[in-house]
Amino acid sequence: MQRILLIEDEAAIADTIVYAMKRDGFECIWHPLGQSGMAHLAQHGADLVILDVGLPDGNGFEFCKQIRQHSNIPVLFLTARSDEIDRIIGLEIGADDYVVKPFSPRELVARVKAILKRTHPVVAPSKPNGFELHEAQARVLLHGHALDLTRYEYLLLKTLMLRPAVVFSRAQLMDQVWTQAENSLERTVDAHIKTLRAKIRLIDADCDPIETHRGMGYSFQWPKRV
Repeated sequence: MQRILLIEDEAAIADTIVYAMKRDGFECIWHPLGQSGMAHLAQHGADLVILDVGLPDGNGFEFCKQIRQHSNIPVLFLTARSDEIDRIIGLEIGADDYVVKPFSPRELVARVKAILKRTHPVVAPSKPNGFELHEAQARVLLHGHALDLTRYEYLLLKTLMLRPAVVFSRAQLMDQVWTQAENSLERTVDAHIKTLRAKIRLIDADCDPIETHRGMGYSFQWPKRV
C-alpha cells in the first residue's frame, strides 16, 4: 500500500482527501501543520506528499524547499491561489503538480496516481547483486539495508546505477547531479565518490561497485553473484 502524507490545515478538506485516497487503496496520513508533517516525513517517509501552500505555521513553498534539500519524493501542492506566478514558483522549486481549490477529489486522486506512475520505484536487479534503487523514495539499499546518503551522494550513485558499465566523466556527473555545476569544482565528484565507497563498505566491506577509469571518470559495475 502506497503512503500519502497530507499536510493541510483545513479539517473538512483533509477529511475529504483522506477518504478519497483510502477508497482508492492508498494509506493517507494527515497532519494539519507543516512542522509536524515534516517531522513525520523525516521519521517515517512517504511515497508522495500533498502539501498545502497556506499553512498556519509556514509557507508550503518553504517546506517544499526543505524537502528538496534531502529528498526527491513527489510533491503535489494544494492552494487557494490560482495566480500563474504561484504555479510557476511551485513547479520551479520542485513540485510535481499543482491543484487549485476547490477541486474534485476524484481529479486529485487521478493526479496522484499519474505522479506515482511517472515516479514508480525503479528497482534495479537486486537480490543476487545486493543493490536496490528506489527512485520514488530516493534511497538505495544494499543487502536490504538503506545507505545513509546525502542528496548529492544519492543522485551521484543513482546516475551511475541507471547506466551500469557506462563511463561518466567528472564533467558529465557534475552536469547531471549538481544544480550549479558551473560554480563547483570537479574534485567535488572525487570527494563524493570517496564518501560513497566508505558508506558502501560500512554495510559490505568487500563491495566496491564504483570503478575508477584513470583520466576518464567513473562507472558502476554490478557486483558479481556470490
